[in-house]
Amino acid sequence: MKTITFDQKKTSSIALEFDELITDNIYSWTEEDFAEYKVPVGNSRFPITDYFDITVEGEAESPAEVKMILNGDCNRVKYIGCKMSAGEVVVNGDADLHVGAEMAGGVVTVYGNVAAHAGREMTGGKLEIFGNTKEFCGASYIGEWRGMSGGEIIIHGNAGKQCGECLVGGKIHVLGDCDILAGIHMTKGTIEIDGNVNRWPGGQMKNGNIVIHGKVGRLLEGIVEQGIVTDPELDGIVYPGRYIEYKGDIALNGKGTLIIDAEKNRDRLSTWIEEDDEYNAIREYRAQ
Repeated sequence: MKTITFDQKKTSSIALEFDELITDNIYSWTEEDFAEYKVPVGNSRFPITDYFDITVEGEAESPAEVKMILNGDCNRVKYIGCKMSAGEVVVNGDADLHVGAEMAGGVVTVYGNVAAHAGREMTGGKLEIFGNTKEFCGASYIGEWRGMSGGEIIIHGNAGKQCGECLVGGKIHVLGDCDILAGIHMTKGTIEIDGNVNRWPGGQMKNGNIVIHGKVGRLLEGIVEQGIVTDPELDGIVYPGRYIEYKGDIALNGKGTLIIDAEKNRDRLSTWIEEDDEYNAIREYRAQ
């Protein structure tokens, strides 16, 4: 097992680009190799050792045998773990755009907040973020229509707008709250949100599953209520409890499933009978 540790010496006002510094490329590098490497910074390159002290310990015969550790405030370091296929990356601090973007395997763990496009177009692997993430997590990129297709993203904090946009596979689990349009344009996969959702989850979804355990603000008219379900099973996973089930987006003849916690969203229902813990009727959507 090889451990490559980056200890930050100074930050940069212009983001460093780490798309070349992934386990697939550097598993055989020595400290001397890093001393010769120049990292892209804007339209120039500068020695990586200007910004980090780098320590290499152990040996590796493949990317799977490498653990890359970044210590410091990396909120101006982009593309950490981008396109990696194996190994492990640990960021002990914040990170900039495109963390884990297009990754196919391995594990990326960030003990801080991350900027936009985290895990975009992932095909495999695991991305775990212990802080918040901004918009377009697990989404497609500009001009593309396919977002995350495999792997797993876990966000312990809150997620920004359009989380899981164009999702075609894999799972995103947000333990905090989520902003608008979670799962917009999704066609497959699962988004699970433990906290509250601002509004419009599942807009223009064609298929896939969205599970919300918190309070939901507003729904689009194309997301149509189906009734109350108990302990629903979606793609082999049982979600204990009572949920209001919706299908949609019917504007696109969509057949996606959205379930929201019935107790926390009981104001969407006209009558709640406390004695037998049953719902009696469903009311019309509130005015948009």
